[in-house]
Amino acid sequence: MTPLDCFHCGEAANGEPPITLQLDGQTRFFCCHGCKAVCDIIHSEGLTGFYQLRTEAAVKPRTLTDGEIDRLRELDHPLVQQAFVSPVTSGQEAQLLIGGITCAACIWLLENHLKQQPGVISFSVNHTTQRARLLWAQDKAALSRLLIAIHELGYSARPYQPDAAEDQLKAEHRSMLIRLAVAGIGTFQSMMLALPLYFGLISGLSPEFVAFFRWFSLLVTTPVVLYSAAPFFRNAQRDIRTRHLTMDVPVAIAIGLAYLASAWVTVMGGEEVYFESVCMFTFFLLLGRYIEVQARYRAGLTGNALAGFHPAVATRVTGEHTDVVPAHQVKPGDVIRIRPGETLPVDGVILRGQSTLNESALTGEYLPETRVPGEVVHAGSINGENPLDVQVEKSGAQTRLSGILRILDRVQSEKPPVALMADRIAGKFVGRILILAPIVWIGWWLAGADNAFDITLSVLVVTCPCALSLATPTAITSATVKLRRLGFLPTRGHALESMNAIDTVVFDKTGTLTRGELSLINTRTVGSKDKSTCLQLAGGLEQHSEHPIARVFHNRPAALVDHVNNHLGGGLSGKLGDRSLFIGHREFVAQHTKAPEPKPEPELEQESEQEPKPYTGMEIWLASDEEWLACFQLDDQPREDAARAINALQDAGIRTLLLSGDRSGHVRKIADMLGIDDAIGQASPEQKLDVLNRLRAQGHQVMMVGDGLNDLPSMAGAGVSVAMGTAADLTQLKADAVLLNGQLMQLVEALNTSKRTRKIIRQNMAWALVYNVCALPLAAAGLVPPWLAAIGMSISSLIVVLNALRLGTETRPVKAGRAPKFGARVTP
Repeated sequence: MTPLDCFHCGEAANGEPPITLQLDGQTRFFCCHGCKAVCDIIHSEGLTGFYQLRTEAAVKPRTLTDGEIDRLRELDHPLVQQAFVSPVTSGQEAQLLIGGITCAACIWLLENHLKQQPGVISFSVNHTTQRARLLWAQDKAALSRLLIAIHELGYSARPYQPDAAEDQLKAEHRSMLIRLAVAGIGTFQSMMLALPLYFGLISGLSPEFVAFFRWFSLLVTTPVVLYSAAPFFRNAQRDIRTRHLTMDVPVAIAIGLAYLASAWVTVMGGEEVYFESVCMFTFFLLLGRYIEVQARYRAGLTGNALAGFHPAVATRVTGEHTDVVPAHQVKPGDVIRIRPGETLPVDGVILRGQSTLNESALTGEYLPETRVPGEVVHAGSINGENPLDVQVEKSGAQTRLSGILRILDRVQSEKPPVALMADRIAGKFVGRILILAPIVWIGWWLAGADNAFDITLSVLVVTCPCALSLATPTAITSATVKLRRLGFLPTRGHALESMNAIDTVVFDKTGTLTRGELSLINTRTVGSKDKSTCLQLAGGLEQHSEHPIARVFHNRPAALVDHVNNHLGGGLSGKLGDRSLFIGHREFVAQHTKAPEPKPEPELEQESEQEPKPYTGMEIWLASDEEWLACFQLDDQPREDAARAINALQDAGIRTLLLSGDRSGHVRKIADMLGIDDAIGQASPEQKLDVLNRLRAQGHQVMMVGDGLNDLPSMAGAGVSVAMGTAADLTQLKADAVLLNGQLMQLVEALNTSKRTRKIIRQNMAWALVYNVCALPLAAAGLVPPWLAAIGMSISSLIVVLNALRLGTETRPVKAGRAPKFGARVTP
């Protein structure tokens, strides 16, 4: 760029008179007033570091037309925002797709510029996907104003749509394939010319033929370097400017030096050219990256596979008519019809119809679940055999599926400590290699070796820390995607790593170890009617109530009871012919029937005054005006897999503790049923937190599993907190992981996967370090030619990736082990 070129975008500054601006005592030239205005904004906000960090000229800004501004202002409409904006605790969150980003400096500029806008709480951009997360206060700034601020810098911003992101991924995939193909053709052609000379297959060639081979090889290699290897040079330039060394730096240096040296020998004359090594190195490196990207894409790293479960249209029901409308136009209160085979675009409640739903996108459970009127259904579920009419409760960005997508984006953008450590090691390793390579060259040159340059290239190539950089992220990505598929969703980057050290799991009771709903566990008749008749009478009364107790009887045969009245806090009364019926608490029924109360069963009586009566669940009594008929025992039953999960954890040497605010008799009963040794009941949220603090003080690594808002303090005090999929939104938001399908056995698999992830990471790190330590002296000794170094480096990276992918397929039970000693028993 000449001094008269535009300081901002690099285009020729041909203005008459020239457009200038005084910056830091220097005169800067600009091609248009737009570039000058952007530079003035950057300078006034103190962001001039952008011009030192950038690796390419900035995008030339374009003045928005009135029509474009109007379209941006349309995004302020609440109905439009339903598709990509969701309310959060501190404001509104929008998912955007940014265009025009050319390097890391663009992201730095955008993030710092937006953070200075009124109302912006946070703004972050993912360089790989070019997706942005904007968090702002809607009462302080309109969304359109913030988008215009992005456009003022020359970039573009639009709501994120999965289809658009998928198209962008496909374009990048196609570009990588073309680069790989060009490098492959160059490698094939250059090797055809180099191999005969290497192995002496052609002898007696005149200097003119040798020169012709070299010029032809230069012609073949040039597009490989300028096109196929271009990303390596761009990334290396960025890394050097930002002083953050990655593997692209030695790669770019090796390719650049080998190409320039070979071109010099071709033009000026000399002994050796390295065109075939340049082509082969570029080809194998691109091949390794292509396989890595393909593996991560197949594993669903981008989350677009989940986003594809959001249909673009919905069938809205209005009276007797239906019409197809865009899914983002559907609002709460609307009724939509879901035909067999269609995917739900909203969260809502079934009004009419009964069908099975495949909810694997949400829970990881592949078996369809039967859903009936009154039950809640979620976006992303696939309808089975019958049509359903669903009343909309949440749509667009407010659905549960959209929340899962946002969590996945956040987890993938966070780097756990072990990944940051690997990056630091790789950066230091690259720095040492850049110092060592010239020393190797000087040593061999002083020794009079003719192949000093070859050896130096081999050192740069063979020690490229590709495998070291991939060792951790590929393993964590593979494990995270596997757990998400099983229904265990990590919501924090540290969760998977922290679970590896867990030795104590603390459970809440209601809704966690138990189903969180009452069920009928026993029916005892005490009158003239049999069990079946009593259940029908109870069902006839309870059909007229929506109380949680009444729901126990809703799906059972019911007698035709009329004149039903609800007695608040007591029970229900009704008529069956001339007979009056009563159901409710024992005291309520005793007040309305003439018959004497039945005697309790002998086994339920207290044996002594000192021993408390065992907890037997909730008793609901049924009577007529003339006699007592039956006693129904209701209780909140443990989840089907709770006992198996507890046993598996204990077999693995992990202590289990039940910590609940419920009555201690019921807590003790559930603990005995599940085999939990330590149980604490009637604990307040403060007492729960105190228990966890004592466990941590004893040196234990604790996981807390809960589902209620009262569990938040104790979950915050745990090393890893897990919320049930049925938990309150705030509880899920604050948790480190969410158990989407409520299957407690997935906790066991998650802990097991965490241990295997740590093992895989250690294997990958060990392999990467051993490979580099062994390969370096061999290359420095001149035993590894450059082309073999390229193959070795690529194979090393592939081994790391393939080893990490094993996490996505392995499913083994937690290994049994001896339970550790935990010290004194904890009491509140």
